[in-house]
Amino acid sequence: MPENGNAPWEYTLYIPNDVRAVTVSRRTLRLILTLHGLIRLVDMAELLATELVSNAVRHTKGPAALRVRWSAGVLRIGAWDADPEPPEPPAPLDRLTDAEDGRGLALVRACADLWGWQPLSRGGNRGKYVWCELAAA
Repeated sequence: MPENGNAPWEYTLYIPNDVRAVTVSRRTLRLILTLHGLIRLVDMAELLATELVSNAVRHTKGPAALRVRWSAGVLRIGAWDADPEPPEPPAPLDRLTDAEDGRGLALVRACADLWGWQPLSRGGNRGKYVWCELAAA
């Protein structure tokens, strides 16, 4: 484990509106968590980040970003996009009929310890941030 493994840290990866960015985001997240000694969170974090970034890229037209933050034993994964509209509320997993459409936030809700979203506005730019958390314990 790296020295000072409990110290908070944060990374942001800015990505274009390109479906290949989902793979880049997932691999970058795996590397970050591995380097910080958080191997046990990698698989679930990858699943959650894939769903969040995929939604940001598929449902918006502008750039996006993946943000990963570790603080007080909690991993927060979030995706920013330029669309200020709220995400569609997730349906219960047992009600999903289409394996590709509508499952993203349902998986996030089912797998994360906590999730949410917030509108963002900075310097005239608008958008939203959809996030989820995983506790290390």
